Amino acid sequence: MDEELLIYGSYGYTGSLIAEAAVDRGLSPVLAGRRAESLERQATTLGLDHRVFSLEHPNVVEAQVGDAAAVLNCAGPFSATATPLVEACLETGTDYLDIAGEIDVLEAVAERDREAERAGVTLLPAVGFDVVPTDCLAAFLEAELPSATRLALAIDGLETYSPGTLKSIVEGLSRPGAVREGGEVRTVPAAWKTRRIDFGEGPKPAVTVPWGDVSTAYYATGIPNVEVYATVPPFAVGGIRWTGMLAPMLGMKPVQCTLKRLVDATVSGPTAAERSRSVARVWGEVEDDEGERVAARLRTPDTYDLTARTAVESARHALDGDVSPGFQTPASAFGPDFVLGFEGVERESVRHETAGGAGGMGGEANAGD
Repeated sequence: MDEELLIYGSYGYTGSLIAEAAVDRGLSPVLAGRRAESLERQATTLGLDHRVFSLEHPNVVEAQVGDAAAVLNCAGPFSATATPLVEACLETGTDYLDIAGEIDVLEAVAERDREAERAGVTLLPAVGFDVVPTDCLAAFLEAELPSATRLALAIDGLETYSPGTLKSIVEGLSRPGAVREGGEVRTVPAAWKTRRIDFGEGPKPAVTVPWGDVSTAYYATGIPNVEVYATVPPFAVGGIRWTGMLAPMLGMKPVQCTLKRLVDATVSGPTAAERSRSVARVWGEVEDDEGERVAARLRTPDTYDLTARTAVESARHALDGDVSPGFQTPASAFGPDFVLGFEGVERESVRHETAGGAGGMGGEANAGD
């Protein structure tokens, strides 16, 4: 394959896993980022070319990505890195991918759809966990019940964290909750709803979270009402709601900087052994206006290992010209069975005939105060 892939932020925890996975798949990506020493060390180890540049000056970014067929952005927080790289890719005709999971970032990329179509550029964000599994599950459920008007997704087993992931969580502390209603993203309080969900090992408490699936699932399915849940210990629900009340203070720059420095000083990311023991589970349910429901769940390997594989495979498809220009989500680009092509991913489905029928996999949601 002669087409060139540039991985920006390749030396971070997740970026490193992705770069190694790309080499294992026979690709020879160009490694990029703003830290020369980290890049040089990584490029020497992997035997790859590298480029050192920041994202502050548009003309510099365009010059660095202009000869690449695709850019895979692994440098979080994506609230700071996505826009300059998307702008450069649209100017140079370069396909853009990332592993973002923030609603605001994904909505901003989606807004460039027509512009990308005119430029012949693919914009394919969110090609890691959790969006690939949830996006594919959402598309599968919509195909099972095309009349669906409501979609709920939930995630369990997020027990391993990299520094980049935790920094994104820190940024999210200053934001309220979010759901999609009538096709529009709506702000709600933190932990707005609670629900007991069976991921395959008995019901667990979960709360609504403002994660990227609120954005992507709508574009993948067209379902106008979307809620996303994550499991939490029962005692944590009240704490999350109190955190939401403190959002203005947690969003202050000095507080954010302090928390991110703490992450850098104390978090290095899970080891290979820890990842090998980690399993994640995803649940989804659609419902139509007549009360018919369809539910399904996925079991996946560790979130970071799966991200490395889904991101590289997505980039490979982009390099092969398999993805249409414009904004895409993983499921709209590759279909609902894309996630099943990765070792260790299993899908199980259960049909609910009516809202009051037997065999349910999740309880009713209850709104918070």
